[in-house]
Order: sequence, then C-alpha cells, then structure tokens
Amino acid sequence: MEQHKTLKFTSNPETLSSSDVLVVIGRKAQLEEATTSNLLPVAHETWLAMLESASPGDWGCTETTWVGSQKIVAGVLPENCSRHNSPSRAWAIPKLAKPANAESETAILLVLEKSEHAFAAALACARSLPLYDARSKEKKSSSVTLCLVGPDGIVEDNRIEPAMEGVRLAARLFDTPTSEMHCDILVEECEAIAQRVGASITVKRGQDLIDGGFGGLWSVGKAAEHGPALAVLEHNPEGATKTVVWVGKGIVYDTGGLSIKTKGGMPGMKGDMGGSAAVLGAFQAAVQSGFPQRLVAIACIAENAVGPGATRPDDVITMWSKKTVEVNNTDAEGRLVLADGVAWAAHHYQPDLLVDAATLTGAALVASGKLHAAVYSNSEDIERLAVESGRRAGEPCHPLVFVPELLRKEFESPVADMKNSVKSRSNAQSACAAQFIANHLPDPAPNWLHIDLAGPAWNPEERGTGYGVGLLMELSQGI
Repeated sequence: MEQHKTLKFTSNPETLSSSDVLVVIGRKAQLEEATTSNLLPVAHETWLAMLESASPGDWGCTETTWVGSQKIVAGVLPENCSRHNSPSRAWAIPKLAKPANAESETAILLVLEKSEHAFAAALACARSLPLYDARSKEKKSSSVTLCLVGPDGIVEDNRIEPAMEGVRLAARLFDTPTSEMHCDILVEECEAIAQRVGASITVKRGQDLIDGGFGGLWSVGKAAEHGPALAVLEHNPEGATKTVVWVGKGIVYDTGGLSIKTKGGMPGMKGDMGGSAAVLGAFQAAVQSGFPQRLVAIACIAENAVGPGATRPDDVITMWSKKTVEVNNTDAEGRLVLADGVAWAAHHYQPDLLVDAATLTGAALVASGKLHAAVYSNSEDIERLAVESGRRAGEPCHPLVFVPELLRKEFESPVADMKNSVKSRSNAQSACAAQFIANHLPDPAPNWLHIDLAGPAWNPEERGTGYGVGLLMELSQGI
C-alpha cells in the first residue's frame, strides 16, 4: 500500500506561496539573508524573529509561524560538521523536512550554502517522504514541490529527480513486509524496474541455480515457500567503455535459519534486503539520468527460513567459486548469497568496478555508527573515492581495516576450505564478514568495494532510508 505523495520540482520559488505548508531549510546565515526572505510570504521582521529564537544544536531545529492559512516552517541546519561528515548537513534534513509530509499540498525550499550540496540535500528530503503505508485511514493524493536555491540562483541537476524517486523506491521495498514482498514479488519488482528504464533482465531460479553452481544462494533460500533467485539487470548504452557492477543482498526475511534469532532480534528483518533495495533504486535512477557506462545490478534474493529443507549447522556447501564452506552459523547467511553473486559477477563481467551492498552485520554499527556505512575494499583509491562520494551524496561511510592476512584465520575449518562465521567476534567482525566475500573473488580480483549499510539503512522509526542510492550513483560517476 502506498501514499500518494508525488514529487514536483519548480524553478520559480514564488509558486511555493500557494502551498498549504512551506518548509524552508538551510543554515541560519543563508536563511537570514534578504534574498531568502524575499522569496517568502512572511514579513522580513517576523522571519528574522523566528530565526533569532532558533537553537539548532547538532541535529537542527524548526520554528513555525502562520500566514493566513499557510503554515511556514523554518528548518535550521546545525552549524557543526566534522571532517567525517557530509558538509550538506544531510543527516539533519529528514527530520526538518518531515512537516512537508502532511496530507495537503506542501513545498520545500532548500537554501543551499553551496550549489554542490543540492544532490545530498534533495535525497535527504526524499527520506522524509516514504511511500509504504498500510494504515486503514483514507489516503489523499497530494504533492510536495521542491525548489533548490544556491548562491547563484536556482540549482538544476538532471540526477536529482530520478535519485529522489530511487531513494523512495528503495525505502518502499525495504518497508514492505515479507507477506507482500517475498522472493517472487521482489523478482517482479526487478522486472518492473527493467521495463521502466528499458534494461534487459535475466532471472535464475530453482534448478538453474543448482545447475549453475550457486550453492551459497541456494542453501540459504531453499527452505522457504518462495525459492531464491538471482536477478540480473543490464544497461548497455552505446559508446560505453567501462563496466560497473552492483550486487545487493536481498534477504527478504531473516529468521536466522536454524541458528534462530531471539524474539527481540527478529522484528525488522524484513529490511535485510536493504542492499538489494539500494542497488535497485540506484540502478533505476542512474539509467534514467543517462549513465554513460555499462551498468549491471544483481539482486541475490532469498528468504532465510526455518523448515525441513533448511541448511543445518555442520553442513558443507560448495559455493559458485568452487570453494567449500562448513556452515557454523546459519544466521551468517548474507555473506553466502553475496559471495556467490560477487564471484559470478567478477568472472562473467570482469568489471572495472565491482560493488556489493548489504545490511550484513550488526557489528558495523559498533564499528562506524548508525549513520555511516562501513566499507572494505581491495583498492585504496576506491576506498578513498567511496568516502569522498559519501560526503558529497550525504550518505557518509568510513573504512574498515583491510588486512586479509590477519582475518582469514577466523574462518579456518578442519573439514572444508572455510567456515562461514568467525571464531572471535571481537576481532574486527565486520571486516571479517567482508573478507569472507573477498575469499571467493578470483585472482587477480577486480577493483572491489563492500558496503555494510546495516546502520544507516534504518531510521530511528525503524523505517527504510533508501541509503546507498546516492552513494552508488556518486561513486560510479567517478569511475
């Protein structure tokens, strides 16, 4: 079920005065300028008085007034911004923009300190406009109009509109419960995206996975009512000289398998497909924006269910890489599906850049926090590019230690090439999980980046953020 809150864009700020709710977001210095207040239907003195009482702190604040029947909200961004954060202050924008999600005609005016902050600020606004809503109340169709104003006037970027819709798409897939977003339906979503953007799609299921050697993906999903799948979407524009491949973890629900999660640890696991959601949202947005290179999006789709056919601890499985894995934790399933997808993609496409995205480990929150993804890469240049891209896109990330020679021992097995879960949970656990995936890359390996978005994929209300759409788009633009 969806809300009918459509996005519109305008290059004429004066049209915003006709909205029922107008939210104006920026740093205090930019909001205080006469060039800003001249765009508003509120008296300059009243506007300045609102801003005078604002104390944004580290997370921003709002001040509200009324002009007739129109609600005017000033969203004041924080001043502090450290070197590991996004200078757009994107982390604060979703909460400040939330009044624009009212059941009426609303508008958002983003007053930017720098025009290059527009992409990040717009995507942050999109996070305040979720699509999934199963409440029984009547849903009214309405729209939100967005205008972005920088120091030199209206900012226009052909990526912004499709990227905002990509964020909302990713968040909808994430928010939808598994009863409505099981494996078969997620495959249908992949097919719909391919049709919308004119991409090709191939889906491997059932015997094709078995015959194709996808032992990791098959072992995770084979006990579920709706079986696992590998969905491969391809964009092949004329003149492309490079190939970029994104692989997403698409666990539509994670019970933990026979290593079952606790009562408190299982709710929210409908969002364990946040990596695939990000990859699919970014693919749609990138293609619609005219991405000039060959782009491949792969969704590794499965439900980690409990049933008679479930993989057991102690089972040994053969991965697509031909390496064997002794399963010692069925709740470490994401790395199994990703290792298959990444190994197959590396061999099949020999990409210039290979990225996987996943809600892989709770330990990532310990390593890099709730708002920064943890990244792990075999290329220092790609690692640096990811950090820079995250800051620009308002989706920050931070590197994990890259020390394969110190981490591989965590997976030693007496009967197989490796186990799937670590011996010591206090030895760089998130980096180890990423290294498990790297263990299945060919030698020599392509430039590869792992994104563990287990922190920023969820917002404080336990809803999807669509994190990863902006990071993937910005990162791949730099290739």
